[in-house]
Amino acid sequence: MTPQERATRAADAMWSDDGASQWLGMTLVSVDEGTAVMTLTVQQHHCNGHGMCHGGITFSLADSCFAFACNSRNQSTVAQNNMITYTAPAQVGDVLTATAQEVSLTGRSGIYDVRVSNQDGKTIAEMRGLSRAIKGQLFTE
Repeated sequence: MTPQERATRAADAMWSDDGASQWLGMTLVSVDEGTAVMTLTVQQHHCNGHGMCHGGITFSLADSCFAFACNSRNQSTVAQNNMITYTAPAQVGDVLTATAQEVSLTGRSGIYDVRVSNQDGKTIAEMRGLSRAIKGQLFTE
């Protein structure tokens, strides 16, 4: 099995049980070993009292994208720590794209950077996620 095939099968297994990402309206665009891309179109119910996309929604998009990237080797992996910096607000109608990229993987610990940008390429947030592999796989190999 190629790394791309493994990543796709792992993502399919995760997506089938990922009620949160689906309920929020996210779409998994692509996945490969150590990387993932997801999108979300900001709707009114994603907005806070200031009329902009709630930071928790932006964080959820980044966190979900991080999850697909760090589980792409079919090793069950969870978040150990995440830190996000918001650089610009997102508005209703914006199409947000989260792109996760593995920075380092050593033993059971990984480091991933996730950029969230809008349809114009403007950076909305940057997240760094630290992962930890646990027992189990997403599908039987």
